[in-house]
Amino acid sequence: MKATWLYRIAVVLFVLFAAGHTLGFLKFVPPTPAGQAVMNAMNTVSLQPGANYTYGAFYRGFGLFATIYFLFAAAVAWHLGELARKFPAALDSLPWIFFCLQLVGLALTWKYFPTPPVVLSALVAVCTGWAAILARPTSSPASSERT
Repeated sequence: MKATWLYRIAVVLFVLFAAGHTLGFLKFVPPTPAGQAVMNAMNTVSLQPGANYTYGAFYRGFGLFATIYFLFAAAVAWHLGELARKFPAALDSLPWIFFCLQLVGLALTWKYFPTPPVVLSALVAVCTGWAAILARPTSSPASSERT
C-alpha cells in the first residue's frame, strides 16, 4: 500500500470522527435523572458570576472547536498524501510529528472515551504511522548527485 492511500484513508476517518463527535455531543441526552440534572445545571449556571456564558455553552463551544481540529487534521492528512506522492523529500519530519500527535490523541481517547472513538483513533494512528514509514524519502545515487 502507498503512503498516499493511507493518508486518504486517514482523511475519511477524520471526517467520520468529526461528524460522529459533533452529532454525539450535540444530540446527547443523559439517560438518568442525575445526568439530566447535571446537564440542566451546565446549561443554566454561568462560568463566572455575571458572565453571559454557561458551562454548557463552554462545553458546546469547545466541542465544536475540537470538530474544527478534526477537519483541519483531515486537510493535513490530504496534504501529506499529496506531498508523499509528488514530493516525498519535502515531507521532512512532518509525517512523524503528525503520527505522534495521533498517538497522544489515542492515549487520551483510551483514557477518557468509550470504544468507538478509541477504535477510530487507533485506525488513524495506524494509517498515519504506516504512511510515515512508507513516505520516507529513499536515497538514490541520482538524487545524491544533485545535492
